[in-house]
Amino acid sequence: MSSLVQIRKPERGETDAGEKEAQLLKRLVEFPSLLIAVSGGADSAYLAWAAHQALGAKALSVTAISPSYSAYDRQVLEAFIAHAGVRHEFAETHEMDNPAYRANAGDRCYYCKDELFNVLDEIAAAREFAAVAYGVNADDTSDFRPGHRAAAEHQVIAPLLDAKMSKADIRALSKRAGLPTWDRPASACLSSRLPYGTEVTPERLSLVERGEAILRELGFRQFRVRLHEKLARIEIARDEMPAAMTLEKSAEISHRFKAAGFLYVALDLEGYRQGSLNAALEKK
Repeated sequence: MSSLVQIRKPERGETDAGEKEAQLLKRLVEFPSLLIAVSGGADSAYLAWAAHQALGAKALSVTAISPSYSAYDRQVLEAFIAHAGVRHEFAETHEMDNPAYRANAGDRCYYCKDELFNVLDEIAAAREFAAVAYGVNADDTSDFRPGHRAAAEHQVIAPLLDAKMSKADIRALSKRAGLPTWDRPASACLSSRLPYGTEVTPERLSLVERGEAILRELGFRQFRVRLHEKLARIEIARDEMPAAMTLEKSAEISHRFKAAGFLYVALDLEGYRQGSLNAALEKK
């Protein structure tokens, strides 16, 4: 089939990431058409861009809309879509209707991804897309991610993983491509802020979203608001913590969080770390 990109052999001195990108594009070109799950994070955004380069209008990026997807994430995604010009649609998912998802056990992410891929499978079947893809990368395999099981069950392909791309590779290649998502901090759905065993409800997700919007307005970049009943345990990147720990700033954070609906406000002295709530699973 004809291609929108010219696959070339890596030039002498080209980075390993560049070689991986050439391999990725060569693989994507082989598909007659492709549906891509896109959240707006660095990984899925790069995959959407790469699929667009390889397949043009035969690639469709789809983003799931549900209470766990924040308004800010949607804003960032829409800016990326406008910049990259990829073909894109939103689709509603209804994982909140599943009691197993709301129960928020250690496998919550499985039920979320199962619902997502059910919706994408229906779109793919109705419009005759050859395959569905998602943006898992080589670094993700070392983390606890039940959603990968759902992807395997639905036969969703993982082009970035197949090309052995790391997060660092994806950021470097996204920067080279001029994508605004190249340095976007790691992101995850709002449900990931609730400790396992705490029921996922729209009210709790909304409270977390309000708290994180406050931190963003105050100029912080990498953070999480972990919700423990009415207590906000705030994780902020260690290099940003000094700004949060001044008397003036900490007082402002506390005042605004309590006005947003939190009863107690605490700053986690270990700072931001991805998947910190998984520590409870490891103890079990």
